[in-house]
Amino acid sequence: MQLLSAVEAILFAAGSDGLQTSDIAHILDCSEADARNLCHQLRAAFNERGAGITLQEVADTWQLTTRPELAPFLKRMAQAPMQSSLSAAALEVLAIISYKQPITRAEIDEIRGVQSDRALATLVHRQLVREVGRQDAPGRPILFGTTEQFLRHFGLKSLSELPPLPPAPEEQDVSLFALPSEIARD
Repeated sequence: MQLLSAVEAILFAAGSDGLQTSDIAHILDCSEADARNLCHQLRAAFNERGAGITLQEVADTWQLTTRPELAPFLKRMAQAPMQSSLSAAALEVLAIISYKQPITRAEIDEIRGVQSDRALATLVHRQLVREVGRQDAPGRPILFGTTEQFLRHFGLKSLSELPPLPPAPEEQDVSLFALPSEIARD
């Protein structure tokens, strides 16, 4: 049973590309015949319990797919509006990216003063931001920018339609922060 779970896990991780029988055999350290047999067993297990997914073989490549008879539910899901609410952190990161792009995660973190990994992952998942290149710096960090989905979501034709940023706060007079006793001495 553990090998069946392993086949399921590696096929899930492989995503839409699937894996060839030879790759599965290599990963499981078994023969191709054993790997093919395990795939057939896994497909039978899915069918037996009426799972929402099945295992398809096309040109010696195995791929987890949804059952064809469930297509109407998937169509409804695709047509349903995406959850529109973003966390305050995600909105903050999105604002930073939209005005400062292209920008690295480290630069976003520096502006915010906290890590932005999770908010950035949410924005990438929702296709509001994407990788737009690599910075020519040590480690070649990923540069992020907004997407066409971002423009559609906010009803913009281009980034030039973003509202202007408020002016930067002027250097404040240090005397505003002086203690009353310090002012009396002047």
